[in-house]
Amino acid sequence: MRWEGNRESDNVEDRRGEDGGGSGFGGFGIGGGSLGIGSVVIALVASYFLGINPLAVLSMLNGGGGQAAHVQQAPSHPPADDRMTHFVRTVLADTEDTWTEIFREGGGTYEKPKLVLFSGRTPTACGTGQSATGPFYCPADHKVYIDLSFYKLMQQRFHVTGEFAEAYVIAHEVGHHVQNLLGISGKVDAARRRASERQANALSVRLELQADCFAGVWANHANESRHILEGGDVETALNAATAIGDDALQKQAQGYVVPDSFTHGTSAQRVRWFKRGIDTGKVSACNTFDAEQL
Repeated sequence: MRWEGNRESDNVEDRRGEDGGGSGFGGFGIGGGSLGIGSVVIALVASYFLGINPLAVLSMLNGGGGQAAHVQQAPSHPPADDRMTHFVRTVLADTEDTWTEIFREGGGTYEKPKLVLFSGRTPTACGTGQSATGPFYCPADHKVYIDLSFYKLMQQRFHVTGEFAEAYVIAHEVGHHVQNLLGISGKVDAARRRASERQANALSVRLELQADCFAGVWANHANESRHILEGGDVETALNAATAIGDDALQKQAQGYVVPDSFTHGTSAQRVRWFKRGIDTGKVSACNTFDAEQL
């Protein structure tokens, strides 16, 4: 992936090394006010790596428990100068440029999200953010939260490597921000509260697949404007989408799948919708909610 030398965003807040405070989990599910690409991934492997009960994590992800935490202003300090920080800032800037232009063409104004780098845990408007939740977006404060150790987990546990796969993670979470700005996530949240567990899970799948598609839309526009893609880059993102499909995760964890419990979509669905976004570059192509077949 070609990114070095491109514009870096100023909308990155580095909290790494700080004591995040708080205890337990916030409500890290759609019902609890946040959305994450790594939620199911980390729930399944949390007990292995961190000694956390994955059932407790999944309970939170399905909307249970957790009160919004008081968010304190993080102390300011000079930005880190490591390669990964520059990478994150550059990818975020690229999403900013892409979505600003897309919103402008549609007659709207794009509100840029903040991206928070943290380690361990950190306070958010959706509760206490934990590394065990994986990367997530909090609609209440319009911030994306990432503990960069997630990328090591991708490499070690799922054998997914490549900078474009890492960029896909950020673009997916920014996709949730776009959904929030468009009012989509709020409508889905309200619908989930009125639905059965099975129906609520199905709505979550459509929301996550749309975020995958929006990540593809970003990649299409970024490559057209700034030629960021190199040979094999798209395949790395598709490998990531395949590795974190609900069916692949459940089969790895328990040897069988339970489709009614899916919240993010199968490997094939995640690949299909990311490819639709990157092939078309059109937001209108990402309407998973009207799609008869995902």
